[in-house]
Amino acid sequence: MRHLNEIIRTLIDLRQAGKAQITLLAVCPNSVAVLEAAIKAASLNNSIMLFAATLNQVDLDGGYTGWTPVEFVRQIHNLAVKYAWDGPLYPCLDHGGPWLKDQHTLDHLSYEETMRRVKDSLVACLEAGYQLLHIDPTVDRNLPAGESVPLGVVVERTIELIEHVERERKQRSLPPVAYEVGTEEVHGGLVDYIRFEQFLAFLRDRLRAKGLMEAWPCFVVAQVGTDLHTTYFDPAASRRLYQTLSPLGSLAKGHYSDWVENPHEYPVTGMGGANVGPEFTAEEYLALKDLENKEISLCRNRAGLEPAGFMQALQSAVVESGRWQKWLLPEERSFDFTALKPDRKEWLLQTGSRYTWTDPRVMAARQKLYANLSLARPDPHGYVVDRIVRVIDKYINSFGLFDSNRLFM
Repeated sequence: MRHLNEIIRTLIDLRQAGKAQITLLAVCPNSVAVLEAAIKAASLNNSIMLFAATLNQVDLDGGYTGWTPVEFVRQIHNLAVKYAWDGPLYPCLDHGGPWLKDQHTLDHLSYEETMRRVKDSLVACLEAGYQLLHIDPTVDRNLPAGESVPLGVVVERTIELIEHVERERKQRSLPPVAYEVGTEEVHGGLVDYIRFEQFLAFLRDRLRAKGLMEAWPCFVVAQVGTDLHTTYFDPAASRRLYQTLSPLGSLAKGHYSDWVENPHEYPVTGMGGANVGPEFTAEEYLALKDLENKEISLCRNRAGLEPAGFMQALQSAVVESGRWQKWLLPEERSFDFTALKPDRKEWLLQTGSRYTWTDPRVMAARQKLYANLSLARPDPHGYVVDRIVRVIDKYINSFGLFDSNRLFM
């Protein structure tokens, strides 16, 4: 499998030669079904595929998926075998930095302790065979709310984490790993174009001073208009970022690309990559909701067959987890879940479902739902996977990824 730095260089060369315009898709693997759908989609489309796993999803403690980094990479391999796919699949870390794992904030970890745990996680990802590490020290829980980490501090902490990974990698005689830096989170401060250029210059100077230019990032995350509540991608911002980054051998990567209105403009404006995750969770949720409606009809027609109560089990798990509170709007902070408007409750359930797919009650209800439906239709799980595949296909088609594997062989 080619190093991601080589892939980015190829994307730049193809674009400059007028041969192809491609944006890489990074699927956030927030469930078994999403991971399986992404690998199935890669196989069906002969497409390169990235997987951007956060420390909330995959970590030494299993994250909310239940996977450690080693288990995550093993899952990728097993599913590739299932779909007879031997093309490039890149496991990647998303948002590796202090306090970016929710539990670190809930545990009120000090800066020193959260950095120690992040470093341990980075090494675990390295040993598991991750191909890309997103280094993101742009959050500091010690600062007042709304205050950004100073740019110089962001760079120094980025260097500290990269230096740690490189030292540990060489001690273990492991192959080179690619890096992604920056964030488009507003609290990170890297959303102003002048600051963006300053960040790049400072980072370059410090990497050179440390003898770490081999760790120059292939991706730089930047603000391109989309966030949790906006879906319009800014082509002008993307073109400007391409002009700045491509001479350095890097490309911009967008996060929050879910439900984007104009995905076809990503490749034509030079975006190197895009992360998509919550949209796939929502499709999994909606597919399961549709299956429950079918199950209800089935139970009416079959004496003695009891519904699994899947959606109720899921709602109970999401509400009890408290994770839905992370996404409340300011005016909703004092509300109990039951006091929220129906459309907001539905959105929070869709968004929060990814945290509870592995809850024992949810898993048991899902198993019973599938068992009931299997009396009348084959492979309910396959139905859910295929629903997610269709959404992934939208991005594969828009990003120019169909049959893209042949360009990187």
